[in-house]
Amino acid sequence: MAVKISSIGSLKKGSCIIIDGAACRVVSTQTSRPGKHGHAKVRMEAVGLIDEKKRVIVMPGHENIEVPIIEKKTAQVLSVQGDTANVMDNETYETFDLKIPEELKGQVIEGISILYWDILDDKIMKQIKGSE
Repeated sequence: MAVKISSIGSLKKGSCIIIDGAACRVVSTQTSRPGKHGHAKVRMEAVGLIDEKKRVIVMPGHENIEVPIIEKKTAQVLSVQGDTANVMDNETYETFDLKIPEELKGQVIEGISILYWDILDDKIMKQIKGSE
């Protein structure tokens, strides 16, 4: 599990964070003013990268939060069964199954190269690579 630590106050819209063990992309941030004896609070709304669920977190602005390291890799499609493709990584030659996203159905065929993301031990297909 590849993660790094970052201050929650330094994260912007579009950043990735980990909430409840799931990698999420920040949709909006709001920062409240510090009170007389308190600290500024940051409220973040985020959407899961894999499950598309909306999550909200509120933390003091000086606290740290885990940020996932997203590895972008290429693979070749070996076979297609229904909505699952068996692919082989172009660097490690490891074979595994990936779920084909709705927007790529019908375009994923044997022999093409695809781009996939490796996030927190989960792999998701993102796009079809152009022919080199």
